[in-house]
Amino acid sequence: MSAKNKTTITAEPGKQELFITREFDAPRELVYKAHVDPKLYVQWLGPHGYEMVLETFEPVSGGRYRYIHKDKDGNEYGFHGTFHEMSEELMIQTFEFEGLPERGHVVLDTMKLEELPGNRTRIKIQSVYQSVTDRDGMIQAGMEKGLNEGYERLDEILIKM
Repeated sequence: MSAKNKTTITAEPGKQELFITREFDAPRELVYKAHVDPKLYVQWLGPHGYEMVLETFEPVSGGRYRYIHKDKDGNEYGFHGTFHEMSEELMIQTFEFEGLPERGHVVLDTMKLEELPGNRTRIKIQSVYQSVTDRDGMIQAGMEKGLNEGYERLDEILIKM
């Protein structure tokens, strides 16, 4: 992974949102395809050492998803949400971790995919949480590590496409 492809996460104290920026050495249509093709999606999303099982995956505007990450000890972590807008330029979806003691901690993710010179792509994500506590809890739970590991695997997949 080159230095130009580092993931940047910006989270201002006291705010319910965070921003993620990342560049990929691949054209936008391939980055988008890796987000909507179930065979590719399961290969890169999440941290190293986890198996991903897609139970529901309808990556179209109005579709929904549910997946489970399984660790090496057999622990399962479920996630689900709804796709609100899905295009090569803009993807908007909700995200909810099912392992919390109460429901309703939904995150709204808006990802813009920008074409860059040289067949490269920049993604910019805004994640809006229900509360500052939710956002800070996600950061403390290791979101950055899982995000970086997933994007490193995505880099490897994009090279082969």
